[in-house]
Amino acid sequence: MKTNLAEFIKNTPEGREADSILRACVHCGFCTATCPTYQLLGDELDGPRGRIYLIKEVLEGNDYTAKTQLHLDRCLTCRACETTCPSGVQYGRLADIGRNLVEKRVGRPFIESLKRTALRTVIPKPALFGPLFRFGQFLRPLLPGVLKRKVPKAVAHNTVWPEPRHARRMLVLDGCVQPSLAPGINPATARVLDRLGISLVKAEAAGCCGAVTFHLNRQKDALDYMRENIDAWWPHIEAGAEAVVMTASGCGTMVKEYGHLLARDPAYADKARRISDMTRDISEIVAGEKDQMEKFLSTSLFSLMFPTTAATGVKPRVAFHSPCSLQHGLQIRDKVEALLTVAGFEVIPVPDSHLCCGSAGTYSILQPELSQKLLKNKVNALESGNPALLATANIGCLTHIQSGTALPVRHWIELLDERLKD
Repeated sequence: MKTNLAEFIKNTPEGREADSILRACVHCGFCTATCPTYQLLGDELDGPRGRIYLIKEVLEGNDYTAKTQLHLDRCLTCRACETTCPSGVQYGRLADIGRNLVEKRVGRPFIESLKRTALRTVIPKPALFGPLFRFGQFLRPLLPGVLKRKVPKAVAHNTVWPEPRHARRMLVLDGCVQPSLAPGINPATARVLDRLGISLVKAEAAGCCGAVTFHLNRQKDALDYMRENIDAWWPHIEAGAEAVVMTASGCGTMVKEYGHLLARDPAYADKARRISDMTRDISEIVAGEKDQMEKFLSTSLFSLMFPTTAATGVKPRVAFHSPCSLQHGLQIRDKVEALLTVAGFEVIPVPDSHLCCGSAGTYSILQPELSQKLLKNKVNALESGNPALLATANIGCLTHIQSGTALPVRHWIELLDERLKD
């Protein structure tokens, strides 16, 4: 793609990066085949190729309006197009640059700005989100149907966390909403790793990964969240922590980009690069301990834990939703399904498994109509094989899908923990 960037952006770091990404695009259109919004709307401007042209127009100094912003807002940033693209176009990064620029130039109506300000203020801060969420649960019986489905019922969670006792240690990110929405996920992760000879520890000062704020076009504020996490993790890393473990693949995708996003910060560039290099999704960690896992699963205790499977050959049927951040962002595929299979589940195929569920961070709040259509399609696909339960690997997907189905939706690590517990 030929480019002629305007003077105001041409010689900036963002301009040079955008120019490189634009020039990689060959207009082939393969990306439209896997774009969820293009499939729903059938509009070229609501697909990656069309949005690339819109961003190119912005960067070249041509006129753009709220209509340009609308098409960019409708993008889920699911990055399915990146998986499909034969030229390796980094569309997600280009979209961040383009949307941030349009936001500054076009602005938003007061109510829309207020909504985004509220999201940026509440979601990344557990001290605010937690009490508000619990208040929502208290009022749940009085809420209308749509809102009621978005507020999970209050249920008991196993939050027992084993004491650190192993020489091998890893860090885990607690995140911002997961401790309130699903407080059992990280303790389950700690228990699984404890059985594998690894102690999982939290850095109490670590907080939001920065993704919500970054994708709501307050990128400088997001960088501050990143710096705070690096400061919280660094003493543990210096003390020998092997990895920074992510149990929410959306957070993992963001933290893997710390090195890139802080590359021009002399105080944090090297640390951020090392953090990104050390960041692992929990599926990578467990799969990497294959020998230890197989040894554990081959014991007689394991046989006793599967009386139904051993006696009748019937296995619990589970449909796994691979989050976009896992399969497209982190480029991790088939690991979770393989682990669940080893653990005794029958993992059933899911049609169109590459498509987004419609959660996409704050997308389900800001683009509710499109989000609900995607949710309906995803639930239909997940339920098509008559599973007993659904599993996923990201807290946003988990709560969003649960709002659209009567089947239980769990994080896969919780299922593994329950299979392995003594």
